[in-house]
Formats: sequence, C-alpha cells, structure tokens
Amino acid sequence: MRLIGATGENVGVVPTREALRMAQQAELDLVEIAPNSTPPVCKIMDFGKFLYEKEKKEREARKAQTKVEVKEIRLRPKTTGHHRDFKVDDARRWLEHAMKVRVTVRFRGREITYPEIALEDLREIAQSLADVATVEQAPAIEGRAMSMMLVPVKGGKKKVKEESGEPSEKNESPQEQTPAKSVVKE
Repeated sequence: MRLIGATGENVGVVPTREALRMAQQAELDLVEIAPNSTPPVCKIMDFGKFLYEKEKKEREARKAQTKVEVKEIRLRPKTTGHHRDFKVDDARRWLEHAMKVRVTVRFRGREITYPEIALEDLREIAQSLADVATVEQAPAIEGRAMSMMLVPVKGGKKKVKEESGEPSEKNESPQEQTPAKSVVKE
C-alpha cells in the first residue's frame, strides 16, 4: 500500500505490517483513504480528529444552505379587488424577502363551473407582481382549487437592502422636505 505519514509526507509503497507498525509507534491510526486505487492509499492520522473535522465541515455546509420558504395566499372567486390587493401586498413583501408564493383560488359549490373567473384573477395577480416575481408553475386546477406558484426574480432584493438601514436617495437630504402647512378657515 502507498503510505502517507503523520506529517503529510509521502513515505512510499510499504507492506501492510510495516504501515501498522509505523502507526503504532506514532500512537495514531492507519486510515485507508483511497481503497480503489492501485495500490490503495493509507494515511497515519488520529481517526477521531478526522471524524470531528469531517462532521464540522458538514455542519458548516448545512449552515450555508438556504431554505426556501413557500408562503400561500388563498382567495375565492368572489374575493373583492380591495381584499385581493391586501393579499397581493403580502405576497410582494414575501417575494422581496426571497420566499416563494403559492396563490390558490378555492371553489365552493357551483363556483367550479366558472374556472375562467379564477384564471383571470390569477393572471391579474401575476401581472401586478411581474416586477418582483415570475410564474414558476402556471395556473392549474387541482381538485376544487386552482393554484399557481410565483418565485422571486433573480435581482429582486433591492428593497430589502433599503429596509436594512442603508441610506437611500430619499433619506440623504432631509432639508429638502418641507413641513406640511395647515390651513385654518374662520
């Protein structure tokens, strides 16, 4: 087997017994690193420390992963435009924070016979959110509901940065703002 020493130097090709003896002298473990190569590669190291470092790297990789949250807004075909605007505002805020949004229109009773009403609502919502979202899943009927999935646009985090405290053009010049004058009628 090809042996790598405790300090990382290449010892060369040695018999298995010799490698084990060298590991025992160093009071370390003989770990097989590349079993499929010819000859197999082994390293003299502390196996417990090796496992700990490997686990630590995996934990760091998990921390770096981003989980995408999916939020949902639910509507009915009879939902008024005013109430729909509130829900669209919520969806806009979630999309600006890099969350996916599922828009669902639920049908009750005979409303299912007019899916074009729900389809038109979903198209209007997609149009109003076109600046911050793209349609990932087109509107489709699933049981007694029609839904579509919206995902944030790639460069859609501009407003999030402004909220985090970075100065914007509006906040830089407070002297330009004039106080509102009150008019008193007698």
